[in-house]
Amino acid sequence: MRTTVGIIGAGPAGLLLARLLHNAGIDAVVLESRDRSYVERRQRAGILEQGTADVLRAAGAGERMDREGLRHDGIELRFDRRRHRVDFPALTGGRSVMVYAQTEVCKDLIALQLQDGGPLLFEAEALAVEDAGTDAPRIRFRHEGREDVLECAYVVGCDGFWGVARKAIPAGPAQVFERTYPFGWLGILADVPPSHDELVYARHDRGFALLSMRSPSVSRLYLQVPDGTDAGTWSDEEIWDELERRFETDDDWRLERGPITQKSVTPMRSYVHEPMRHGRLFLAGDAAHIVPPTGAKGLNLAVGDVVTFARALTHRQETGSPELLDAYSATCLRRVWQAERFSYDMTTLLHTAPGATAFEERLQLARLERIASSRAAETDLAEAYTGFPFG
Repeated sequence: MRTTVGIIGAGPAGLLLARLLHNAGIDAVVLESRDRSYVERRQRAGILEQGTADVLRAAGAGERMDREGLRHDGIELRFDRRRHRVDFPALTGGRSVMVYAQTEVCKDLIALQLQDGGPLLFEAEALAVEDAGTDAPRIRFRHEGREDVLECAYVVGCDGFWGVARKAIPAGPAQVFERTYPFGWLGILADVPPSHDELVYARHDRGFALLSMRSPSVSRLYLQVPDGTDAGTWSDEEIWDELERRFETDDDWRLERGPITQKSVTPMRSYVHEPMRHGRLFLAGDAAHIVPPTGAKGLNLAVGDVVTFARALTHRQETGSPELLDAYSATCLRRVWQAERFSYDMTTLLHTAPGATAFEERLQLARLERIASSRAAETDLAEAYTGFPFG
């Protein structure tokens, strides 16, 4: 097989890149190791920045998002039994975010790709990226019980941290920056309408909690738990009781309970691989960088990467200049490090670190008080949350 761009991974980044290239008249093949059902059920992110939503609309993948997604114009910070709302449009010149699950984004993009895009091969396991440093990289993969080779002009690895793309970059020039956190998130899906119409980020002495949602009838909630926690050790009643404690306020707000349909624990880490390019191989999304989920940046960073690549390759096709492709890593990393900074700030602002001193706890409250009382501090949070510009 031969194509211009070989894309490894049919998550939202790989699928969106295929769509952007198709719209630009550039052929691509997408290889996905899992089956279609798995990809369309894989629970991940659910908050789309303003720029991400705009890109999906421009790509022709925004109709159902605009019909079924939930536009949010703010978030609530909760601390010391108090509530403070951050008004995004008022602070950012009209920007907002969209609550629309990654599963739904994938469904929309898969339907478009199968309808009029290039080949999308499910259960096609990428085994290796070969000759990445040359003008003719290859993806060796297994599909329908036999090995095959996809010959490409470019390869984009959207295959996550454990995928083969990053492993094809020589260790010599590469640098890795990472931080692990001594806690994780116990996340639940529950068949109950959300108890608030916007996301609630709660800082509590017992640990962080987040109230989110997937739809008007399905709530998504999280609790800070020690690293290595087994979700099965928490009963449904214990989870709801702990959520109630951490969301407590001095007014009459109350948390609605319902049947819990899913439990899982997400570890917390920050990770950046530099550079994000080697020869004709380009990394995007979790293959190159990971952020703790507190800032809702993971999916949105991946979108920024593939938008940057699609623009750069289109520029190369139209002008013959490799300038934007050569700048891919540096362009993406400027945005990546701002998102890493914001995600780290939100994580340290809201989570209770094991062994934290009274001094450190007071500093957290002082930082929250500053956001609640200073328009400048509040604006900085709102601008970062609604999204950094692409490229």
